Amino acid sequence: MLEYFVQQLINGLTLGSIYGLIAIGYTMVYGIIGMINFAHGDIFMVGSFIALATFLILTSVFGFVFLPVVLLIVLIIAMLFTSAWGWTVERFAYRPLRGSFRLAPLITAIGMSIVLQNFVQVTQGARVKPLPPQIQGGVTLMEGSTENGTILVQLSYMQMIIIFTTLFLMIGFTLLISRTSLGRAQRACEQDRKMAALLGVNVDRTISLTFVMGAALAAVAGLMFLLLYGVIDFYIGFLAGVKAFTAAVLGGIGSLPGAMLGGLAIGLIEVFWSGYFTVEYKDVAAFSILAIVLIFMPSGLLGKPEVEKV
Repeated sequence: MLEYFVQQLINGLTLGSIYGLIAIGYTMVYGIIGMINFAHGDIFMVGSFIALATFLILTSVFGFVFLPVVLLIVLIIAMLFTSAWGWTVERFAYRPLRGSFRLAPLITAIGMSIVLQNFVQVTQGARVKPLPPQIQGGVTLMEGSTENGTILVQLSYMQMIIIFTTLFLMIGFTLLISRTSLGRAQRACEQDRKMAALLGVNVDRTISLTFVMGAALAAVAGLMFLLLYGVIDFYIGFLAGVKAFTAAVLGGIGSLPGAMLGGLAIGLIEVFWSGYFTVEYKDVAAFSILAIVLIFMPSGLLGKPEVEKV
């Protein structure tokens, strides 16, 4: 039925937008240094916990009640903390291994992921942390009748915020990469770090800023996830990170539009599979379609094949 399809489409776009924001962090880091930062999903998780803690402190301790101001402060603080963590990880965990064999940074990234997971589990506990709905209401787009009653197609205000925020950030980062000096430095480092350094590009600073930007995006995704679902735990970073990495690979690792397209695709596959088939196999469906796409398009949907320089 059309109404049910449209509702699932809206839900899939909302979930895919969150995956896409996390996937951009993966693809930016891979594009500039050719490394998969497996701790990135856990930075998203830390961003969610920092957002929750900041929200509770502002509302319960300081008595802030005006929601837009509270959420703005929460977002800024979460971005600052995750950005600081992203810079710290790059500076002390990844940079010393940059000239080492390729598996060394990968193993370190997995280690940092485990450290973050266990740190949050020990300090915050293993139980889920709830947050009551803060942004309620929405608009009814369609209405239909079924044997069981009336079905409404609704677009909630929270879903609007997520979709428009993701679209705004996607456009902003695309312009940043294509039209600013930092973007030119990032593209130069992506093509040839040694030549970029010879031409005066501060390679270490550029790579650090790339990690900071990716971590800040993860904080935005973490806050939106918290507001949308209202429940977080220490394990959400692993699950969301794996799916966001899958989205980056599906869209073409190293491509920002590809990361967002892959995130939307994974979100839509999960939601439609859960809605029309069975929720238990939604991850199987997503990874199966990833495998099929990579068989016929090894570089992903928007990725470019690597050219070997000789």
